Amino acid sequence: MLNNFYLYSLLLFTSSLISLFWGLIFLFFDYSVVIEWEIYSLNSSVIVMALILDWMSLIFMSFVLMISSLVMFYSNSYMEGDLFIDRFVILVFLFVLSMMFLILSPNLISILLGWDGLGLISYCLVIYYQNFSSSNAGLLTAYTNRVGDVFILLSIAWMLNFGSWNYIYYYDFFFNSYDCWLMCLMIMFAAMTSSAQIPFSSWLPAAMAAPTPVSALVHSSTLVTAGVYLLIRFSPMLMLSNMNYLLLFFGCLTMMMSGFTANYEFDLKSVIALSTLSQLGLMLSILSMGYPLLSFFHLLIHALFKSLLFLCAGCYIHKLSDYQDIRFMGSLTYSMPYVSACFNISNLSLCGFPFLSGFYSSDLILEFCSYNELNFLIYFMFFFSTGLTAMYSIRLFYYSLIGPNSFNVLCMFNNIGNDMYYGMMLLLLFTVFGGSLMFWLIFPIPSGVYLPLYLKLLTYIVVILGFYFGHLISTLSFNFFFKYFFLSDFIGYMWFLPLISTKLMSYGILMGSKLYYHLMDYGWLEYYGAQGLYNFFFYFVKQYLHLFDYNFKTYIMLFSLFFVLFYLYMLF
Repeated sequence: MLNNFYLYSLLLFTSSLISLFWGLIFLFFDYSVVIEWEIYSLNSSVIVMALILDWMSLIFMSFVLMISSLVMFYSNSYMEGDLFIDRFVILVFLFVLSMMFLILSPNLISILLGWDGLGLISYCLVIYYQNFSSSNAGLLTAYTNRVGDVFILLSIAWMLNFGSWNYIYYYDFFFNSYDCWLMCLMIMFAAMTSSAQIPFSSWLPAAMAAPTPVSALVHSSTLVTAGVYLLIRFSPMLMLSNMNYLLLFFGCLTMMMSGFTANYEFDLKSVIALSTLSQLGLMLSILSMGYPLLSFFHLLIHALFKSLLFLCAGCYIHKLSDYQDIRFMGSLTYSMPYVSACFNISNLSLCGFPFLSGFYSSDLILEFCSYNELNFLIYFMFFFSTGLTAMYSIRLFYYSLIGPNSFNVLCMFNNIGNDMYYGMMLLLLFTVFGGSLMFWLIFPIPSGVYLPLYLKLLTYIVVILGFYFGHLISTLSFNFFFKYFFLSDFIGYMWFLPLISTKLMSYGILMGSKLYYHLMDYGWLEYYGAQGLYNFFFYFVKQYLHLFDYNFKTYIMLFSLFFVLFYLYMLF
């Protein structure tokens, strides 16, 4: 029977193939089309719905549609038995549709339509399970993305001075001007909220309260990559305004913070979410160095292996009776060999293992980092974060796959649903072969990066050291030393960013409201306001009842007086 999951999956996959076909044609012929529909015109300002069709938007859209179709196919087994399946399917489809609006928009007005759609529907998806933790996570996600919406609205208001919101026409006009600096600052902060860069990082691990297929979609190719894609489109203005140095600083800080925190985390989905945070920092850092194509290439490759990693984690959680703590796992290679193979391949691709998809982008990024004129601090943070990636990947591999069996209950692993297997199988092929294919498409003319031998081998040395230290911190003896030597409360809790984003931000508001309630709401405002009016009318009704219902003489006297006054009025 063709249910809603199969129907939407087929629709999305067909659209992905069509988009990929036209994207390759536009790439080979270096062709682009801009379509504009005028909605409203006021003096010289024209509000238009604009679409840009070039190789970048079409190929990215094909990746998003393909991953969405496989996630939808996977969800048929994962969400089996859920009472609100139709609502889930419609929300995911609307989420993908909002991402399409954002990808195809060269106009800030039409970008806002997709941006607001992503923020609203992501909130609906995060609170899907309707419990206390998902409600808090959804509010944190919504409020953080509202900050990005405010910056987009401010940039729209600022561009009203120029008569149009098509930013692709103003690169030369904004050259070395205050408008360019201010516009890039607002767009950069909007992108940082969506991509969860410091200081807006706390919502990304909190959004793990959503169902795992939603996490695979949100954290691979849609919501978190929307900010990176927007900055790739704005990259010429970013370089002109010299805002790229600020973006480089925040990106490197985010890489290091997420790498440290992932080494202390025991929640399976949170470790993968923190690795997403680290990769987003890597994309924005290499973008700020002036390599937007390389950042876009890593954006596509990351979407492939990260979606597969989340789907494998969903299989583990689904069959472990919703356990997400990696300390309750162990020896899963014997119980679920196919899923473990997919998990290992995607994990190695994340670490940049040679000739997997992640290798082609990660190795090239680190070589360009060595080739650039960077100071030692940024250079150290880049390679140190790469070693941290290898550390938490091997730690995750040790705890969940080859560690001792520590199940609390006996679980049946023999069948997790064929739809899950088929969805992961296609993503596995893309994870293995997608990097080399996309490398030759995006960079058809090879450019050599000539470096000394020790710099060429530095990437592999850092990764091997990361593998070694990752195995060490998986053992209790080294973990005890590591815990107290490196201030685990500070490092393991995302540098206290969740506290800053929740309790500290709301503390002043709550204290101010408490003072207001005591002085005003429970004081003069309460006495003369709503409660005072209520008391007055209640007193008036009581007196009215006492006069008329309980004292008939007063009623007859006032009634007679009314007729006397009425007669006198009519007489004179």
